[in-house]
Amino acid sequence: MLEKVRYEGAYPTRERAEAAVRLVLEGLGRQLTGDERVELAARLPSEAAGILAGQVPDVQPLTGWAFVKDLAARSGATPATTRWDTGSVLATVATLAGPDLLTRILSRLPSGYALLFGRAELTQAA
Repeated sequence: MLEKVRYEGAYPTRERAEAAVRLVLEGLGRQLTGDERVELAARLPSEAAGILAGQVPDVQPLTGWAFVKDLAARSGATPATTRWDTGSVLATVATLAGPDLLTRILSRLPSGYALLFGRAELTQAA
């Protein structure tokens, strides 16, 4: 997983890719609850699963953009850099999750996460 994130994100070092994975999985662990959280953890490598599952879910879930801004504030990076990190990590997570689980995850999260996972944000017409 780490090497895939490093390649997809064009990170110069393994340590930089690892920092991005840790930051984003910690954040996702604070947003995701229920069976989807358990199933996703089961599909991740053990260390990544521990990072995700080791977080206490937030009481108030964040939209996708608020998620990126929260990670930027926690890491001290710019929102643009954090958006890159988030997309690099979550695209890999999406592949590991598979399409069915990813659809269920996205249905549980507030708006704005689909693009972070590399999917189009689909909405129903009024």
